[in-house]
Amino acid sequence: MTKAVDLKTKSDDELKDQLMDLKKEAFNLRFQKASGALENTARVQTVRRDIARIKTILGERGVAAAAS
Repeated sequence: MTKAVDLKTKSDDELKDQLMDLKKEAFNLRFQKASGALENTARVQTVRRDIARIKTILGERGVAAAAS
């Protein structure tokens, strides 16, 4: 799990790269779950929350950029 404080120190490009990696991992986890090969079911929730954290930070930065 990544903390929001750690994510806020990263640049937009780094966050977008990490977001893409997490989306790919979420995709693979869904396939593992469907095929019954998923061992760590808690990882699905962790990945989804990390994706949400990154999207929230990117959204906040977009609003702040539009306001200024």
